[in-house]
Amino acid sequence: MEESPKRFKDFAKEHVPLDGAKLKINDILNKEITVIGYRVKDSKFIKANAPTCLTIQFMLGDARHVVFTGSQVLLDQCKSYEAEIPFLATVKRVDKHYTFT
Repeated sequence: MEESPKRFKDFAKEHVPLDGAKLKINDILNKEITVIGYRVKDSKFIKANAPTCLTIQFMLGDARHVVFTGSQVLLDQCKSYEAEIPFLATVKRVDKHYTFT
């Protein structure tokens, strides 16, 4: 007896756009946010020495927001702790880079 093929919806992760009001990273410095998702794409601004663009989706109070950054530290942290999402964090600036604390 032949096994029926799998349905795409049974194994594919839904590709939902990250929605929310756009903020600049300086608008959320030193504020506690709830990170609820992230996505990495090729950067449109290669000249900024950031080949990738990280989009972080988060809650600030009761409002959903997104922020775009080329921060390699934040990107590494999002990838390393992806299984922990959602999580509370504060974005801090340390010297010339941003980090979650």
